[in-house]
Amino acid sequence: MTPVFFQYKRALGAALSALVLCQGASAEPSHGIAMYGAPALPPDFVSLPYANPDAPKGGRVVTGNVGSFDSLNPFTLKGSSPWQLRHLTHESLMGRSWDEPFTLYGLLAESIETGPDRKWVEFTLRPEARFSDGSPVTAEDVIWSYETLGTKGHPRYRGFWDQVARIEQTGPRRVRLTFTTADRELALIAGLRPILQKAQWDGRDFADAALRDIPIGSAPYVVADYEVGRHVTLHRNPDYWGRELPLRRGTSNFDEIRIEFYGDNTVLKEAFKAQALSWIREFNADRWETQYDFPAVQSGQIVKSEIPHSKPSGMTGFAMNTRRAPLDDWRVRDALIHAFNFEYINDTLTGGRQPRITSYFSNSDLAMQPGPATGAVRDLLAPFADTLPPGTLDGYSLPAADGSARNRRNLRRAVALLAQAGWTVQDGILKNAQGQPLELTVLLQQDALIQQASAIMDIYARALERLGIRLNVQSIDKAQYAERERNFDFDLTFMRRSLSLSPGNEQRFYWGSAAADQPGSRNLMGIRSPAADAMIDAMLTAQSRDGFVAATRALDRVLTAGRYVIPIHQYAVGRIAHISELQYPKDNLPIYGDGIGFLPEVWWYEDKNEQ
Repeated sequence: MTPVFFQYKRALGAALSALVLCQGASAEPSHGIAMYGAPALPPDFVSLPYANPDAPKGGRVVTGNVGSFDSLNPFTLKGSSPWQLRHLTHESLMGRSWDEPFTLYGLLAESIETGPDRKWVEFTLRPEARFSDGSPVTAEDVIWSYETLGTKGHPRYRGFWDQVARIEQTGPRRVRLTFTTADRELALIAGLRPILQKAQWDGRDFADAALRDIPIGSAPYVVADYEVGRHVTLHRNPDYWGRELPLRRGTSNFDEIRIEFYGDNTVLKEAFKAQALSWIREFNADRWETQYDFPAVQSGQIVKSEIPHSKPSGMTGFAMNTRRAPLDDWRVRDALIHAFNFEYINDTLTGGRQPRITSYFSNSDLAMQPGPATGAVRDLLAPFADTLPPGTLDGYSLPAADGSARNRRNLRRAVALLAQAGWTVQDGILKNAQGQPLELTVLLQQDALIQQASAIMDIYARALERLGIRLNVQSIDKAQYAERERNFDFDLTFMRRSLSLSPGNEQRFYWGSAAADQPGSRNLMGIRSPAADAMIDAMLTAQSRDGFVAATRALDRVLTAGRYVIPIHQYAVGRIAHISELQYPKDNLPIYGDGIGFLPEVWWYEDKNEQ
């Protein structure tokens, strides 16, 4: 097949081609690839360490989403689709083990091959790989999928495509990608792109597909039925091609997964209590302790399971939109953080049971260390010293209150910061020199965390009133929220970013300058920080684990001291209430804990009536 070339200079292309030729002899195909070091599982591994290869198949389970959907295509920006579809109905060339920081093993591809510096990666497809309609997965499908997602797909796929210099078929079942930049992670990201069927979209516009145009995938589940706004039903494909793969043994065990949609979280939870749903995740530690004692729990029909993990805290809180004044001023953002009385809110809403997030990578060795930056971290940040907010180099920690409702000390500090930024109280209202009042809108969507977020904002609004600031809380449905979030139409909004033990290119989409004004990007705060961009680059080009950790700790400092988010609780343990028929490998939990790769992936159904 003729190579497909994309924007890159001929000179660079020639140099890369020469590099490929001279490195080809040193590369060897492998069953897996790790970000650093070697994969933990050998080529002949039987199953993932946290899966039960003897798990029974069968059973019907029902899960719930809040909101609605108007699309069944999770790969485009158009519409809103059930988030589960990407994971349950489509596959990638490689699959991830959630018991290692970042390691992939062959899925659609039987092997992966890369040069010593990972400037190129080559995959060999399994001859038996099939789409759900029985047609083979070909190299042509792979190339088309990369190109289409990279140019017409959701923005989350486009950043990777911009770093692909060339993609070409190098054999009957072989595809090679050559990259424009030195980035160790690109080979792994390439392995995780979803693969779609090219023939399905011949003569059709992928980006403007109708609801009925459900992308054909190769994964164990297919969409069997749906009713807009009500449900989507998935069936396990009895002819699934990869059921005997080591990566798949003991996974995808349910015959049917039905996703029901509810108008709000209260109704969803009542449905669970009535056992109309098979499981529910609880994010509030106080409710977990005090509100899960209803009859079905007492009788043992519903079981409470806690799943620990070792991943970073990530960031959960209220993002401040720096594209809008006065939130473009770090002093105003700092004042808003001081006015947020976390200790009192935490005690009121969770009984003090959930500790606060202290940084983006807290609870892991990737987190910034207390006190001034030292060693390699300081060396990385030093060139940006004049542009960094206070505390980045010298040490920063979130303001702590005394636990009382008044929060006097922190409010006094907030008043001082606002005055420095030109905001003073006039007739009981905080105004700037032009007499404009400081009024903010927080945008919330109806999801599983909406009740807690709304309750937090109600308390926060009363605190801001004492500063002369008016906070308007807008709770809207999922479709409206998606549109406004896509266009950054808010002052503050609830945000949750789960971060891994091996953060990489997604960090550009989360906090990179290039994504700040890209509609649909996950850089909700609009961060444009040369220091953050440089730290992300340092992470991606690090040649050792030590260098990677130093760059991540430096990025953590830039983001945390940047005061872009008002952090709230961390979720150090997953809390799942589920019907007693659902089982999981309790003695072999993955280091990443709960997630879709755990539930529903490795759980199974045991019918007590058949025992």
